[in-house]
Amino acid sequence: MYIIDGRLNPSGKSLANRQRFLRRAKALALGAVRDDSKDRNIGEIDQGGEVLIPVGGVREPKLRRSATGGVREYVVPGNKEFLEGDEIPKPERGRPEGSPDSDDEDEFRFVLSADEYLDLFLEDLELPDLHKRRLATTSSISWRRAGYSVTGAPANLALARTLRNSLSRRIAMRRPKVEEIRRLEQAIKTLERNGADSEELMRRREELAQLVQRSRRIPYIDPLDLRYRQFQPQPNPVAQAVMFCLMDVSGSMTEHMKDLAKRFFALLYVFLKRRYQHVDIVFIRHTHEASEVDEQTFFYSTATGGTVVSTAFQEMARIAEVRYSSNDWNIYAAQASDGDNTSSDNQTTATLLKHAILPLCQYFAYLEVAEEEHQAGFVPHRSNLWRTYESLQGEDVRFAMREVRQRGDIYPVFRELFQRQPEAKRSAEW
Repeated sequence: MYIIDGRLNPSGKSLANRQRFLRRAKALALGAVRDDSKDRNIGEIDQGGEVLIPVGGVREPKLRRSATGGVREYVVPGNKEFLEGDEIPKPERGRPEGSPDSDDEDEFRFVLSADEYLDLFLEDLELPDLHKRRLATTSSISWRRAGYSVTGAPANLALARTLRNSLSRRIAMRRPKVEEIRRLEQAIKTLERNGADSEELMRRREELAQLVQRSRRIPYIDPLDLRYRQFQPQPNPVAQAVMFCLMDVSGSMTEHMKDLAKRFFALLYVFLKRRYQHVDIVFIRHTHEASEVDEQTFFYSTATGGTVVSTAFQEMARIAEVRYSSNDWNIYAAQASDGDNTSSDNQTTATLLKHAILPLCQYFAYLEVAEEEHQAGFVPHRSNLWRTYESLQGEDVRFAMREVRQRGDIYPVFRELFQRQPEAKRSAEW
């Protein structure tokens, strides 16, 4: 009998091949995703897309003869240039010359789905020191072993437990062993060769028939012996965290600076939503005064005014006191500013950061955005806010500072701020 599957090919038939390809070319695909993300708009960060990787990185491995060693014999056609014993020069390596109108393809185009793109994009990032003991009320689910059952899927068959039950049942019911039947058969053959008493031979044959019949009545594996591994869901408590996003939208922030700041926070938003289930995000914008806003207002609304950075820290401290106790929550903060601040506010800002904000936070990241053009060969000018923060950075390892001037710097800087720490370094800090 032949069974022919006449169904149409499923749409996801190539998924296994795509994943196998990604594993083989992961390093190349990861580099291509990083380069592609630099030129994306804010709304395109969480979308899939087409990436380019070199053709040489996707070729299948091949086995070939070694160029040296061994004894070889060749059969070559006759020629007018070489005689027996002449050495044939080895051809020079390099790409053969193509025709003038050749259209060689140097790159491989590969389309990534949104999930594949984000998995590569966020592969080795994490929130530092996510370890508070108080856990979220909601939990993730994992499956754990929960004994055995008499029914289940064939894939969950517990072979060792099934054979143990089978052995116990066969011993209890005195099922004859295979060795016992073979010994009796051998004894009957010996009696037949020696011409023994027919009465003894008949008795042995009857005994053999009874053993064979008994072995058939008592099967080796009975449905009663089958046991299947059983699993049950187990809730896993997840540490809860909150990220405060502080952005300067004052008049000193040009459109270029605001674009850099929004790109940074867009990356941060996608990263948190993709990698963590229980992370709250609080958006705070400030000029000479600060306020908590929603996501739409934070990224797209316009505002202007003077710059008083301390108002953002005061608003963050107020919200944390009301909604996010440091005993229960892992608190993180990321600030983006052009570094401009009212001179009279620098001391207040430093005091709030040192005594109110940093003690609350597991990690504080400051991103300073600047204009793209600057004079080459000169020491870059540092803003008054950068100099104020610089005095505090060495005192606390949880405080990181970076500067960006163009779009292409956003992604490398973001990775530096949220790079996954090695286990050895993490254990040493604890």
